[in-house]
Amino acid sequence: MGKGILIVDDAAFMRMVIRGILEKNGYEVIGEAKDGKEAVALFCDLKPALVLLDITMPEMDGIEALKKMIAEDADAKIIMCSALGQSSMVIEAIQAGAKDYIVKPFQPDRVLEAVKKVMK
Repeated sequence: MGKGILIVDDAAFMRMVIRGILEKNGYEVIGEAKDGKEAVALFCDLKPALVLLDITMPEMDGIEALKKMIAEDADAKIIMCSALGQSSMVIEAIQAGAKDYIVKPFQPDRVLEAVKKVMK
């Protein structure tokens, strides 16, 4: 497992918000992706220590990307990011191997709590 964090969200603004929270607290962001396809390719190239992965995206959704990442590395540390009301998808993601989830709009404390817990 590598170093740094990969942020995956189709909204540039959301990626910027997460990057800000993480970098302000000493975490290194090593890459960003705007869809699941790009995320899986970057995951294989960068081997990040952690992935923050949005559930709803074009090209390939977060659940499918999660499954591909877990197939590539069974120990992958992935935190799902979901909007309110996506609980069934969050459950599916956890069953598929996600370690935790955070809900939009992001609360910095909750983001950091999830990252610390999963990075242990």
